[in-house]
Amino acid sequence: MSSSVTVDREGTVTGNTYDKYGSTNPVVRRLMAKFESTLEELFGKAAPTTLLDVGCGEAVLTHQWAQTPGMQRIVGLDLDDPQLHEAWKTRQHPCLEYQVMKAENLPFADGEFEVATAIEVLEHVPDPEHTVSEMARCASKWLLVSVPREPLWRGLNLARGAYLKELGNTPGHVNHWSKRGFMQLLGRYGTVVEARSPFPWTMLLVRIGE
Repeated sequence: MSSSVTVDREGTVTGNTYDKYGSTNPVVRRLMAKFESTLEELFGKAAPTTLLDVGCGEAVLTHQWAQTPGMQRIVGLDLDDPQLHEAWKTRQHPCLEYQVMKAENLPFADGEFEVATAIEVLEHVPDPEHTVSEMARCASKWLLVSVPREPLWRGLNLARGAYLKELGNTPGHVNHWSKRGFMQLLGRYGTVVEARSPFPWTMLLVRIGE
């Protein structure tokens, strides 16, 4: 998985500033183990057969989900980035397709997918509320989303001496939510059934239309 990052003319980031999935750092591995186990649990509760993954990046998760028994269709989308395209070539599955597009205006029918996901994405998009509304329109059952928990995230960056000139803000993070604030945003589009806090993230499973 690539750990490089690309910034377009509008300041939108593609790729990852840090390869958290492939890190050999023992602290990062412990944090990621909790993150991934929590995500797996919430994904299991949603139990989708069709899924839209907004901001799929290098498609580490998207490809894993495509191999889930019963999965019929999964679409991963992200911005146009040659490094992402190369990563996608290595992560293929018969039920998986990739599309290049922004998340603001999704070319899918209402309720076309059972679940829409955005894992570590919404902190990057210029209009997160509009992106969430589009995801909720395209999903018939669930939203599964995660973001860095603030101000904890920036505080941890400062504590490790990272991004000091940016006061701990990770490059490309243009939106910042506390757990409560993120729940309020997603609660406009359904019922927050699960609100988890795998350190240092917020992860929500939202039932659409309730």
